[in-house]
Amino acid sequence: MKKSTTLAASAALLAVLGSLTACGSSASPQASTTPQNPTSLVLALVPSQDQSGLVDTAKPLTDYLSTKLGIPVTGVVSKDYQAAVEAMGAGQAQIGFLPSLQLWQASDKYGAKVVLQTERNGNISYPAQFMTNNPDKYCTDKPVERDGKLFCNGADALKGPAGLDSITKVKGAKVAVLGPASPAGYIYPVLALQEAGINTDTDIQKIPVTANDASVLAVYNGDAEVGFSFWDARDIVAKDTPDVGKKVVVFALTDEIPNDGVALTKDLPPALQDQITQALEDYSTSPDGSKVLKSIYSISKLAPADPASLDVVARAAAKLGLS
Repeated sequence: MKKSTTLAASAALLAVLGSLTACGSSASPQASTTPQNPTSLVLALVPSQDQSGLVDTAKPLTDYLSTKLGIPVTGVVSKDYQAAVEAMGAGQAQIGFLPSLQLWQASDKYGAKVVLQTERNGNISYPAQFMTNNPDKYCTDKPVERDGKLFCNGADALKGPAGLDSITKVKGAKVAVLGPASPAGYIYPVLALQEAGINTDTDIQKIPVTANDASVLAVYNGDAEVGFSFWDARDIVAKDTPDVGKKVVVFALTDEIPNDGVALTKDLPPALQDQITQALEDYSTSPDGSKVLKSIYSISKLAPADPASLDVVARAAAKLGLS
């Protein structure tokens, strides 16, 4: 991406998050306590891929929402997962496309309403994947090809858990790791390693990355021998690196993680919450909308949420001492 695009996206984020009044309710302190429709809305996106292009990729979605709701909707990319939750808690963003842990946090800490969860290929959960550029070390069988990508140790079943007996071999390796707030890029794979007897503070060399595509590329480029990501983040970078499915082999899958989804701040009027929810659900089932959502987060459909399903992620985070 061009540097100017990155700077523009950063500037837009700072401008929006630096002003509460620009995105908040238009009602005055003396007005009725009944929530009023805001004059604008902010949709917070988390950086699961290259941040500089994510706002542009999501623009058809924000344009659609602006037209459908009759309120300008701006998309911004938070610096990390947790920042998106805090932006919603502070009234700086009203709509959040969030991973499962952050959906739970936004609801638990700030009363946000979890309205939708994603479906991918008909599934409402997904595993985190362990990837490597050294299959001879980690694969106990010959890698098999599925949809142009290589898997071993039963990971081609595409449902977790699978191949976890092999993760003890990660000891001593360079490992691409996302921030601690990422369910697939940190929480679930780190917990799996610890349960396998690996000291994740001393037994591996962590290579910090900011997003799932960066984890794939770290393994692809040889900067790390192993990487964590959601299944199957290799698809994100396949356009620019068409051989990624052959060079980066998935050798293990964690337990299933509830899918990400959409949360709305509690200060939005209930009628507007319903409008936003219905608009997003309708958009996800339209040909153009499905294409856009797939390009943003590999979403094939948005469906009504089951907030109780998020408790399992909160429990996993608690085991690692994460709040």
